[in-house]
Amino acid sequence: MLARIRSAAVLGIDAYPVDVEVDISNGLPSFSTVGLPHGAVKEGRERVSAALANAGFVFPLRRITVNLAPADIRKDGSALDLPIALGLLVASGQLPEDALRDTMVAGEIGLEGDLRPVRGILSMALAARSIGSARLLVPLPNLSEAGVVQGLEVRGAGTLAQVCAFLQGGPPLPSPLVDLKRLRHERAVEAVDFADVRGQAAAKRALEVAAAGGHNILLIGAPGAGKTMLARRLPTILPGLELDEALETTRIHSVAGMLPAGQALCVTRPFRAPHHTVSDAGLIGGGSSPRPGEVSLAHGGVLFLDELPEFRRNVLEVLRQPLEDGLVTLSRAALSLTYPARFILAAAMNPCPCGYHGDPTHPCRCGPLDVERYRARVSGPLLDRIDIHLEVPAVPYQDLVGGAAEESSTTVRQRVQRARLIQRERFRGQRGVHTNAAMSTRDLRRWCAISAPVESLLRTAVARLGLSARAYHRVLKIARTVADLDGAATIASNHVSEAIQYRALDRKEAAA
Repeated sequence: MLARIRSAAVLGIDAYPVDVEVDISNGLPSFSTVGLPHGAVKEGRERVSAALANAGFVFPLRRITVNLAPADIRKDGSALDLPIALGLLVASGQLPEDALRDTMVAGEIGLEGDLRPVRGILSMALAARSIGSARLLVPLPNLSEAGVVQGLEVRGAGTLAQVCAFLQGGPPLPSPLVDLKRLRHERAVEAVDFADVRGQAAAKRALEVAAAGGHNILLIGAPGAGKTMLARRLPTILPGLELDEALETTRIHSVAGMLPAGQALCVTRPFRAPHHTVSDAGLIGGGSSPRPGEVSLAHGGVLFLDELPEFRRNVLEVLRQPLEDGLVTLSRAALSLTYPARFILAAAMNPCPCGYHGDPTHPCRCGPLDVERYRARVSGPLLDRIDIHLEVPAVPYQDLVGGAAEESSTTVRQRVQRARLIQRERFRGQRGVHTNAAMSTRDLRRWCAISAPVESLLRTAVARLGLSARAYHRVLKIARTVADLDGAATIASNHVSEAIQYRALDRKEAAA
């Protein structure tokens, strides 16, 4: 007898429907899985056979063939365990043939018949809705995540026996209780706050500009100046995730297996801080079974690279595509995957190997050649893609022990949100452009028109600093963001002057 169960498999961060076809025929007992099964899918036949026997069902001792269609795409993961088990029960007559009509099934099975969570269940729920499935059956720990998708009946079960009892008209399975509106406005209590940082008014202002316009930022300063402390507080001033952003971020973390158990949705912007020993595959994604890298896990949030010159050159160079396009394309012989990777890059570095070049209180032990070689570890094209370069001086003692109360992250975030609202209205209807940092050359001509005095100031800055075309565009984008923070409709000279101050490395090269 032949049974067909609808399921899904994940490719990249998207899921595609898979028809699990189970045929039981006469012949010597065997269990064959075809349709390019890989890894955990191949091992699933051992889990399924043991689970059926231990859960009190009859495992058919006949010739069993399981086909996973479409057969030309490799399937990986353990989510096909449950549909294979149910297909065996239907094909052997232990479940009614029409019990799973218009139903998609996904889940891993333990040897005792218990159901365990799988990765990428949100993507599978979206796939189920897109193909018109009326119902989705998932393991109980995945229930909240799948319940985010509206217009789909989602049921969760703890064991295979519970699923079978439900399909035969028994007790109903739990359904999710997910309040999307409440989740979207729920913000986790931040462990850090801008109010913790004493002094550093210029650096805080630069981070505010970066958050308001989605600009990448590089902090340069001596050890102990507070670069890392400042960067870790950048996510606390970013506005909350919109629903589409939250769904995409949740899908990435779910596929990577990094979504906490029972969590329905990512509601805060991610902050990723990989160590400088990270490989290019760890940063950008990939592997024998491709998975999202750090740049994709930081999608919608902040990627922090501390001690930037300590990262290997080939690792840093792979950042060019995500910084420019907001996505990562992994091309392999068998397939090509694209992961979203739109984030704010926050990086920190010392001015020289010892860290005290130009410091008024600590002597520098590095020669000019050492300083030049150290800074050359970060290529010019990569630096050009970082909008803001800012020197972070050491905090004076009087600022550490006294002074007025500092602004909280909530206060700064309110200003950032107002600037983001201006940008949202400005770019309404433009696909892929949500912040000033994402403006194209055509957008710059439209939205960054400047008066004659401002144009004269910019011409002088380009000539004296030797700015590249990309750096010139960066200055215009930053000036537009500064104007948005001021609530100004046009870019004024003070906005451009502030933007030029955020190109510290260009100013140093001009001075040299």
